[in-house]
Amino acid sequence: MDDEILAVIEASVIRRWIGLAMLAGLGGVTIYVALAKPPEPVWQVFLIGIGLLSLWAAARMYAATQLRIELTREVLRDSAGMVLARVEDIRSIERGAMAFKPSNGFLVTTNTPAGRAWRPGLWWRVGRRVGVGGVVPGHQAKLVSDILSALLLERNEKGAE
Repeated sequence: MDDEILAVIEASVIRRWIGLAMLAGLGGVTIYVALAKPPEPVWQVFLIGIGLLSLWAAARMYAATQLRIELTREVLRDSAGMVLARVEDIRSIERGAMAFKPSNGFLVTTNTPAGRAWRPGLWWRVGRRVGVGGVVPGHQAKLVSDILSALLLERNEKGAE
């Protein structure tokens, strides 16, 4: 197995902290509103729930954005070892403006579905689709998607022979 890392995507420090501040701020404000000026009990529970959900998402984003995404000739994975997609299993890569993809990222479609997974601000996977991006620099994501496209072209040319 060729384990040479061809390219890496890491969370941008400024975008990471802005995203964390927004999620934590949303959580704090909704909980504050629910407790400082209590609306009807149903809405108070709703606001507290949204606030706690936002704080939970901020904690998940904090942990997830400490990781990085690595591309080898074999797999697209995160630095914790979670495989996002195997290169041999990738069907297509979408990075256009109209693609349903994360900010500054790209969408990978695979041939076989995989389990759901989510690293807020870095990547997500649902079925056959893997979205890479979020609080990452666009130039790093573009480089990885370009290299992946080249690997797919190379694979398809070998398969045609």
